[in-house]
Amino acid sequence: MHKYLPHTPKDIKEMLKVIGRDSIDDLFGAIPKSLRLKTPYNIPSALSDDNLTKHMLGLSKKNQELVIFRGAGAYDHYTPSVVKSLISRQEFLTSYTPYQPEVAQGTLQYIFEYQSMICELTGMEVSNASMYDGATSTAEAMFMANAQTGKDTILVSETVNPRIIEVVKTYARYRKIIVVVVPSQDGLTDLSFIQNFNEEPMGLIVQNPNYHGIIENYDGFADAIHAKGGLFIMNHEPQSLAILKTPGEYQADIACGDLQSLGIPLSFGGAYGGYLTTLMKYVRKMPGRICGITNDVDGKRAFVLTLQAREQHIRRAKANSNICSNQSLMALAVTIYLSAMGKQGLIDVANESMKGAHYLYEALLKTNQFEKVNDHPFFKEFVLKAKFDVDAFEKSCLDDGILGPLHLKDQMLLFAVTERRTQAEMDELISKVVEQQ
Repeated sequence: MHKYLPHTPKDIKEMLKVIGRDSIDDLFGAIPKSLRLKTPYNIPSALSDDNLTKHMLGLSKKNQELVIFRGAGAYDHYTPSVVKSLISRQEFLTSYTPYQPEVAQGTLQYIFEYQSMICELTGMEVSNASMYDGATSTAEAMFMANAQTGKDTILVSETVNPRIIEVVKTYARYRKIIVVVVPSQDGLTDLSFIQNFNEEPMGLIVQNPNYHGIIENYDGFADAIHAKGGLFIMNHEPQSLAILKTPGEYQADIACGDLQSLGIPLSFGGAYGGYLTTLMKYVRKMPGRICGITNDVDGKRAFVLTLQAREQHIRRAKANSNICSNQSLMALAVTIYLSAMGKQGLIDVANESMKGAHYLYEALLKTNQFEKVNDHPFFKEFVLKAKFDVDAFEKSCLDDGILGPLHLKDQMLLFAVTERRTQAEMDELISKVVEQQ
């Protein structure tokens, strides 16, 4: 039997008759015509194995391999071959919910290992089985704060990635949650705004390193938001946790973020994975699942789902979240990456990224084509103000196979450097800057 059974014209006709439609196009009547494809795709008919291979190779040659100096939440880190090899095994390709633990011990074990590693990395007490991505995990952290406190106002630092703020606002809208953006002072979250905020918010969301790459010092923030009865939520870039102060050390109540920098390639924007960790006292408000370890009737080690209070198991209206599935295949990739790198490997990669970023920062300033924006410490991203035509610069870089920095506004450019960037590549970017004189 085929894995996938195509419908014959007779099948389609009979199904349309049952649902009272004349054609398949009628099924898409709700989609505005302005959004529909005007010209159908020219999909070739069946090809032989050899011709199909040639066709796919021809398509792949249209891709342009770029040297990337852009981040803003998605980074060109190295993915070890072992990650690609292991997640390509067929038993993992349809990785989903292990509803039958007796036949899903492998899946449950790697989720358990994933949770353990993420807790160790963040300094938090408990992790769920992963989320879709960093933006949705941040929005879900907001829902946790809402469920825990019963309040309807959330504070979000202006230094959080604007794409994440947009997702938080979208989620908040349909729960009638009020989002208040905390202003920044000289690129840093304004603690005094939080201390002087008149209402009692459900929590505060901050990011470290922040959107501009700055490593913020969040000492005192937990006390400030706790004094108002709210929870302290930190979105933290996970690679930096190898060398920076953890959310646990900052007394965060919830830590979340994107896992992309831990062995997940860019892949045209996904699929990524998100992590969500918290303190044990808030575990009942955590969305998704938690895997645990126990002993079976024979006294042997066994892995089980210890918490799965999701909408499929309880009344939908009482569910803390409707996030549904975790990104289990991405969690597996992260688990393999962390296992392969080890503690010292993570530290080395983080240091290489930071060292490269600081080399490029100093070299760019020496060209006299940039102005400093601030003197704050940074990890692998930084902002400089350009004195030249940034659009012309970006085009010049692309012509030479370089994806340059992200243009924010007012001549501000956001650069990113990972361990993959060699000194020769950085020197080439610097020469492109010199050409702008």
